[in-house]
Amino acid sequence: MKQINTKFLLGTAVTALFLSAACSKILEEQPRSIYEPGYFSTPKGVQGGLTAMYAHLRYFSGTYFYIACQTGTDETTWGQNSDSNNKDIDFSQVGTHNSSSSRSDVIWNEMFPNINTASGVIENAAEAGISESLIAEARFFRAFDYFMLVQTFGGVPLDLGAGELKFNSAPMRVSVRNTVPEVYTKAVFPDLLTAVNDLPDAGRVTGGATKTLARFYLAKACLTYGWWLENPGNIPTYPECPRVDPDGHDAQWYFQQAYNVATTAIDNPGPFGLLDYYYDVHLGSNDRNKEILLYADRTESSEFYNGSSLSYANSGNADNTASWWTQWNYTEIYSARNPDGTSATSSVRREAAQAYGRPWTGMVPPLKVFTETFANKTEDSRYDGTFVTVYRGNWKKDNVANDTLYNANNLPVFMGDAILTFLPEEPTTPITYSTGAGFNNVGAGTLPGRADWVISPSAFSRRIYPGIWKTGPYRTDNGSGLGQPNGGSTRPFNIARFAEFYLIAAEAAVKGAAPVATKSARELVNVLRARAGKWRWDNNGDSAKVADHSAALTTATPDPITIDYILAERSREFFGEGLRWYDLVRTQKWIEKAQTYQICGVDKGDHTLQTITRDMQTFNYLRPIPRGQLEALEMTPAEKRAYQNPGYTDTFE
Repeated sequence: MKQINTKFLLGTAVTALFLSAACSKILEEQPRSIYEPGYFSTPKGVQGGLTAMYAHLRYFSGTYFYIACQTGTDETTWGQNSDSNNKDIDFSQVGTHNSSSSRSDVIWNEMFPNINTASGVIENAAEAGISESLIAEARFFRAFDYFMLVQTFGGVPLDLGAGELKFNSAPMRVSVRNTVPEVYTKAVFPDLLTAVNDLPDAGRVTGGATKTLARFYLAKACLTYGWWLENPGNIPTYPECPRVDPDGHDAQWYFQQAYNVATTAIDNPGPFGLLDYYYDVHLGSNDRNKEILLYADRTESSEFYNGSSLSYANSGNADNTASWWTQWNYTEIYSARNPDGTSATSSVRREAAQAYGRPWTGMVPPLKVFTETFANKTEDSRYDGTFVTVYRGNWKKDNVANDTLYNANNLPVFMGDAILTFLPEEPTTPITYSTGAGFNNVGAGTLPGRADWVISPSAFSRRIYPGIWKTGPYRTDNGSGLGQPNGGSTRPFNIARFAEFYLIAAEAAVKGAAPVATKSARELVNVLRARAGKWRWDNNGDSAKVADHSAALTTATPDPITIDYILAERSREFFGEGLRWYDLVRTQKWIEKAQTYQICGVDKGDHTLQTITRDMQTFNYLRPIPRGQLEALEMTPAEKRAYQNPGYTDTFE
């Protein structure tokens, strides 16, 4: 949805249990009285409530919470320009992850106000004669929010002050956390089952909740809860409770439900489905395509409805800054104006184009991403459709008059030519790297006969590395210039994709779910691998490419499939999409997969690999309850400490 009622979202926050320091300002801006239960018994109130629910997706998707989903995993570590936002959550012993520094605070602070809004709609909308399908949208969002919370923090409160799952109109300063089984069986599953039954096949509005979307989260919640019940890694939970399902089902029952729901959705997709080419899924001009089940929308047509500046954003609550964190400062690449290699100038300027955007150098993939996860870069199109590996000249868009510049080996380059290339493999001919930054100003090297500067995977560093293409900016208002690269991305941030159904079902089958014909774990995985083998465009080559390597990729798929292979395939398919921490936590593989990694340092020209060991503990599988929440509670210091997840030390006077 492009039209976002921001005031309503802010006003709704004051009706929730969890108050921020800015509540007084919010109260002045929007009186709380209009959000009494009666407001949600009018069609206007229900519409406003539902609009707020879609709007709240923007306040965590693509924001600082993105760091918490990626950094500290096997996909991402901190970059040269990182501050505590990245370093504290990376566990690389360069920061401290605690209740004051964890960027999962965004989830806690955003979800509870929205849950309260949803409860208000669910309780009162019937009085206005609102259809069950509209109420089901509120049920979906309440379940979605609780599912995100229980995965992140463990058990969380179902009572916000007026009773379990009841709308609360008075601020409360005490709280009791429910257990993980209670959150799933009282909140997540009942609301999702109702949503599956009552939501339409096609969304009420573009990007609206649907039956397929509800099935997606029902399948994923069943899969996640099955793992929690089984607990193969003996990971602690909180509040402490037996790993017993109140409804009497075991882990295998939930794995089977996950499989059944996911395959039902595959067979009954409604208006959704896989695109023919992986490249098209993330192509900016193809946003909001049929593969995307849920997204946090933005717009370039209005700052008011975008909730963020279109020209110079500051990483505020609604800014989509995901691509900023993952992009290095490519604008430091130098070429020469003169044939003798003199008069250096930046040849790749900051541009609001998908391969570029605003560079923050905050999140960096470690070496194994390039040597193991994406080992097959020639047949599998997902490497080319994920990373920017070629940075091309665009200097004339910034009013630099030269038609020609001189680059590596003093060879001429023209607009659109490759200026710097991150090589896919180590070359057979050794790269000649200059000392330090070199003339190219980024520590790149040369190969004989090539006009582009080059860097090989073993030399990728915390400062110089391939950026992520799939989340990069896309705008239609650049004209012939560089556009507005300093605004937050106006693209939607994709939250759920139809493709994941195949890997949810495959994972459930690996965990023991009985598969049906043609949908074994290997067959499900191979649907995505077959798609990955099909090319219509060479993204980094910037040219058409018609190739089909589906047979080679599907033949190479192992048999049997293991959880480790599922996780590798999930990383190839969803790299950088904000899923990785949850994948590793669900499968209890986080420490095993992410504890050590290799990368070069922070200086230009540093090509010496370092091996880093993260200080990760099992209690870190749960994020800490935000410090601000604990301080706001009117409870004794002992009660506040007991409210916090174990392992996180908070002191109170």
